[in-house]
Amino acid sequence: MPRQKSAHVDDPRAVGARLRAAREKAGVSQRKLSFAGCSPGYISRIEAGERIASLQVLRELGRRLGVTGDYLATGAESMELETEAKLTEAEAALLLDETETALRLYEGALEDATAPPDQARALAGLGKLAFRAGDPQRAIERLEEALRLFSGLASEDPAVPDSLGRAYATVGNVDAAAELFARCLTAAELRDDRMESVRFAVLLGHALVDRGDFAQAGELLGRALELTEGSHDPVLRARLYWLQSRFYAEQDEPKAAARYARKTLALVELTEHALYAARAHQLLAHVEIDRGRAGDALEILAAGRRLLGEASPLEQAQYALEEARALTALGHLEEGARLAMTVSGKLGEASPEDAGRAYTLLGEIFTTTGEPDRAREVYELAVELLARNPNRYLSRAYTGLAELAERRGDAAEATSLRARASA
Repeated sequence: MPRQKSAHVDDPRAVGARLRAAREKAGVSQRKLSFAGCSPGYISRIEAGERIASLQVLRELGRRLGVTGDYLATGAESMELETEAKLTEAEAALLLDETETALRLYEGALEDATAPPDQARALAGLGKLAFRAGDPQRAIERLEEALRLFSGLASEDPAVPDSLGRAYATVGNVDAAAELFARCLTAAELRDDRMESVRFAVLLGHALVDRGDFAQAGELLGRALELTEGSHDPVLRARLYWLQSRFYAEQDEPKAAARYARKTLALVELTEHALYAARAHQLLAHVEIDRGRAGDALEILAAGRRLLGEASPLEQAQYALEEARALTALGHLEEGARLAMTVSGKLGEASPEDAGRAYTLLGEIFTTTGEPDRAREVYELAVELLARNPNRYLSRAYTGLAELAERRGDAAEATSLRARASA
C-alpha cells in the first residue's frame, strides 16, 4: 500500500506514472537513471506508487530527464511552458537583431528556468548577446556554462559553439577555437549534416589560418569546396570565399586574396545582410591596403561604413583600424595616429591581436615622424599582446624594434630582435 500522501505531491501513483512516462520518453533505464541515494529498486517503487520521493530526489530525477521536479511532483507545467515561450520569443528577437528585447527575455527565462536544458538555452542566448556587444570574455563564461549544463546544446544549436569558438579566437586563444571547431566538424560529419560540416570546416579553417597552419587550412578548403559543390546558398558560398581570401592574404598573395574578397562582397550584397556586408567591405579593404592600394581601400571602407548600424563597439573599432591603416599608407600620419590611438584603447583585452596591430601601426608612424621613444613604447606593447598568438604582425613589431636598435647603434640587440622576427 502507498504511504500517506505528502504535501509536496498530488498523488503517489500519478507521480509514478509521470516519472515512468518521462523516463521512457528519454529512453533511459531505471538503472541508468539511478544515483547515490536513489537505487533502481527505489525508482521502481516510486513508479509503482509505493514510495513518495522527497522533492530533492524528484528534482534530481527531473534534471536527469529534462523535466522539472515540480512537474513530477504535481504535474504542474505552467512555469515550464512560460519559460519555453520566453526562450522562443528571445531567440526570435535575437535573429531579428532586437537585442534589448532578447536580453530582457533571456534574463527572465534564466531566472524562471528550473530544467538544465532551459537554463542552458538562456545562458547561451546571453552569451551570444555578449559576443555581439563586443564582450568576448563574458560570452565565453556564459557559453561554457551553458554547454556544461547541457552538452547536447552544441548539436541542437550550432550557433553556440560557433560563437564560443569565435570568442576564443577574439581573445587570442586560437588553439581552443581550433579544438572546438574540429570536434563540431567531426560531429557534423558523423550526422551527415552537410551544411554544418561546411560551417565548421570554414570556421576551423579561419582558426588554422590565424595559427599559421596553412597546410591543414588548405586541406580544409578543399573539403569545404567539395561539400559546397552545386550549392546555390549565397551565405554558404560567401563564407567559403571569405576563408579563401584570408588564406591567400596571410600567405602574401594579395591578388588572389582580393579576387576572393570581391566574390565575398558580391555574394553578401545579394543576401541584404548589412552587417555581414560591412565585414566583407572591411576584409576587402584590408587586402587592398596590403596590395598597396590604400586609396581604393579608403573608398571601400567609406562605402561599407553606412552598413555598420548593428555592429558592436568591438566591430566598430576593428573597422576603424583598417581606416587608420589606409590613412597612414596615404601619408596622413597625424590622422592615422589619432585614429589608431583611439581604437587601441577600445580593442584592449577584447581583441589582443587587433590591439597589437594598432600598436604596431603606431610604432611605424612614430618611427617615421622621428619619435623613437614613443615608437619603442608602443612596439613593446604590441609584442606583449601579439606574443599570445604569434603571427606576421608580431614579426613586424620585432622588425620595428630592430630598426630602432640599429638607429641607436645597438647591433647585438638588433640582431636578436631580427632573429625573433624571423622565428
